[in-house]
Amino acid sequence: MSAIPARAPLPRLPAAVPRSGISAEARLALRQWLGDVDRWFAEAFRDGVAADELVRLRAGTLQNLLRHIWTAIVGEASGAALYAVGGFGRGEQFPQSDIDLLVLVDSTPQGSLTRSLETLFTCLWDFGLKPGHAVRTLQQCRDLAAEDASVYTSLLDGRRIAGSERFDPAWDALLADATLWPRLPYLAAKRAEQEQRHARYNDTAYNLEPNLKDGPGGLRSLHVIGWLARRLFGLRDWRELAAQGLLGTAEVAAVDAARAVLWRTRFALHLLARRPEERLLFDYQRELARRLGYEDEHAQNLGVEQFMQDYFRAAIVLERANAAFLQRCEEALAEPVLFAAEPVGEHFLAIGERLDLRDADLFVQRPAALIEIFIALAENPTLKGLRAQALTRLQAAVEIHADSLRDDAAVQAAFLRLLRLGAAAVPALARMSRHGLLAQYLPAFGKVVGRMQYDLFHVYTVDEHTLRVLRIVARFAQVDSSREFALGHEVYQRVSRPELLLLAALFHDIAKGRGGDHSELGEVEARAFCYRLGLPAADAELVAWLVRWHLLMSVTAQRQDITDPDIVHRFAVQVGEWDRLDLLYLLTCADIAGTSPKLWNSWKDRLLADLYVAARYVLRAGLERPPQTAAQVAECQAQALEILRADGVGDGRVLDLWAGFPEQAFLRYHPEQIAWQTRLILDADSADLPLLAIQSDGVRGGSEIFVYAADRDGLFATVAACLDRLNLSVQEARVLTTASGMSLDTLLVLDTQGRALDDAERVERVRRELMRSLQQQPYRPQLAKRPLARPLRHFHMVPRIAFRADAATRRTQLSLVCSDRPGLLALVALVLRERQVRIHDARIATFGERAEDFFQITDQNDRPLTSAAEQALLQALLARLDSSAANTTKESHAST
Repeated sequence: MSAIPARAPLPRLPAAVPRSGISAEARLALRQWLGDVDRWFAEAFRDGVAADELVRLRAGTLQNLLRHIWTAIVGEASGAALYAVGGFGRGEQFPQSDIDLLVLVDSTPQGSLTRSLETLFTCLWDFGLKPGHAVRTLQQCRDLAAEDASVYTSLLDGRRIAGSERFDPAWDALLADATLWPRLPYLAAKRAEQEQRHARYNDTAYNLEPNLKDGPGGLRSLHVIGWLARRLFGLRDWRELAAQGLLGTAEVAAVDAARAVLWRTRFALHLLARRPEERLLFDYQRELARRLGYEDEHAQNLGVEQFMQDYFRAAIVLERANAAFLQRCEEALAEPVLFAAEPVGEHFLAIGERLDLRDADLFVQRPAALIEIFIALAENPTLKGLRAQALTRLQAAVEIHADSLRDDAAVQAAFLRLLRLGAAAVPALARMSRHGLLAQYLPAFGKVVGRMQYDLFHVYTVDEHTLRVLRIVARFAQVDSSREFALGHEVYQRVSRPELLLLAALFHDIAKGRGGDHSELGEVEARAFCYRLGLPAADAELVAWLVRWHLLMSVTAQRQDITDPDIVHRFAVQVGEWDRLDLLYLLTCADIAGTSPKLWNSWKDRLLADLYVAARYVLRAGLERPPQTAAQVAECQAQALEILRADGVGDGRVLDLWAGFPEQAFLRYHPEQIAWQTRLILDADSADLPLLAIQSDGVRGGSEIFVYAADRDGLFATVAACLDRLNLSVQEARVLTTASGMSLDTLLVLDTQGRALDDAERVERVRRELMRSLQQQPYRPQLAKRPLARPLRHFHMVPRIAFRADAATRRTQLSLVCSDRPGLLALVALVLRERQVRIHDARIATFGERAEDFFQITDQNDRPLTSAAEQALLQALLARLDSSAANTTKESHAST
């Protein structure tokens, strides 16, 4: 236990005369004393005194205060006693925690006792102690506890701190009453409570802004163990749990260390927030890291990331201990097994729905069995998992073997057998991670356990993201996965060695946080591991290549124009082989979908499928150069004509219209899009212009908006601003102009949930609002005024703007990387309009707080921008982006 600084003794409680009440002067003295106490605890924490000591010392200090006040106001009343319940009853008090109190009385208080209790609680509120209080008889406590397990639980933590001692025997008898919440119903109630509580936090300890009290792996996970130990087994001390075999000795030590991390974090958070805040919000994370002594090592290992990794690792320990203890409780209370254990292979037994060991020393004597037991689970999917005794022995063996596991040839062979089970291996890998075995066997994986990335794009820690990617890979084996991934199941069926895909998924992010390019570092790790597994050289090199280039397909699809044959050809040349393309496509889909629940959508699905099909065509043709422009245009026109002929549209009218279309239309649009737009234009009357149509489920995987109107300044900016006001996200936009001066604008949009517009009423509302904007003379783009979302305020980045001349298209390419914010595309479009710059193509990509937008632009005469024009546009964009960021931040602060 750390030493209390001698230079700063805890302020002494002011004296008070018993039964004299508390005068105004005494109240002032007590308020001043409480302020001094708060400062003392804050200074002691900053001086390095352990939170464990301060939490308990603070509870004792406040207990003395309450006795002091009770004596002064209530006195020696024989019919009442003051009990601490909840956290205060456990002797835990953080700087901003409520004080949970229960006044136990013989009967409903009246007269002077009522007035005394009212004065007592008013006084506590006046001191800023925020008491949660109740006044009840023992019978009322019993009745409420019988109805609600949470009430009974709060009483379990109770202890008398002032008042008459004569309530103690009845209080103890109440809690010991076996008919009040018997063991099995109490266990079921606490499990159900925990499941409901965790469901509010997405049932994972890996939230970017975790709740360190009620979230999975939070302090409540620890409290549940204590409550169940007390009610089910009559045990109060953690060492008693170890002695009874309900927790392992190593588990107790790990839990103690994890609790210390969470207590330290919670203490610091309360001091920083100055209110009872339990969420590790982005608002606090950086400053907490600084106050707790974490420092940036390099750009890929920030102090805040180190701090959060320590938190997540502690949460993992508590979550794991909680789950294991609940299982042990269930097994301890279960009826004796009346049927024989069924053998599973040579070394294991199935007892009920769980797996156990035939030989208690198996894991120690045969380390490969640590993997083989998970193979047995994978091959027997009706089994739920390991029995508590087997799990305890597994965790003890993991500690014993430690570093020797990864060099054991039999262990390597067993791990390869597991991977060769394909999709069935994934739940086993998840179990191995949950029980700490995967991190011990793969030290590189152990380094990313609990590893967060301080941004809004990666919403899970690296280990949790990796497991989600593996689960998605396993889903490709199911036919119904085609509803979410257009080609996932079809391509997976062609994979002859699924273990290679699993290895690539396991290693693709394994080098995060080390500094340098994680893909290059991961390639080295993956290659070395594959050779250690004994894979053939060709397979080892294929896995290493996938890890090195696992971002290639997503970057190509999201940042480049994959309707350009040259881009597809370059991508196909780099991939080089059909097997690589199949595996890279599956890994890319799983990586994106496993990064965030909101990231995968129909547009990305179609985008990657289009690139896959186009690249496969190139590979089938033997990597020949893409066809010339004239051949591409002719092929697109021929396919579109076939569609139009089937609808009864004559070739003459179509060809006359197409004569004025720019060549780029047939190079960049699908034949289905060309046919749809052509029909709309031919069916429209000139009086109907501007023409506006919305295709809810377009061929590109989102809702397609087509605008055919006279090409006037501000057209695109007006459309973009209107869509932003309607909370629609533009994924890509194409702006072309006919020979007659008509603009062909096509925008692909999704709603805020990443879905196409499948609601006919909403589609009509979007159409009405867009038409209202398009009928303005002149166009008046109106930017939406919405506050910046709270998390975005903490991730501001300096805008990066670059220009590049594209000789093939005779245009200027503009790339913009900056902090995302409401109305960003509309703002950029407005600046381009003001600088008399035309947009021909736009690709919009958002990665959490980071926006990466790419435009093809020209001047008003369709020529590339001069150096002077680029510099002027750069300054204009920077000025407006900085101004927008400042204004949005002000509005956000005002709204909160």
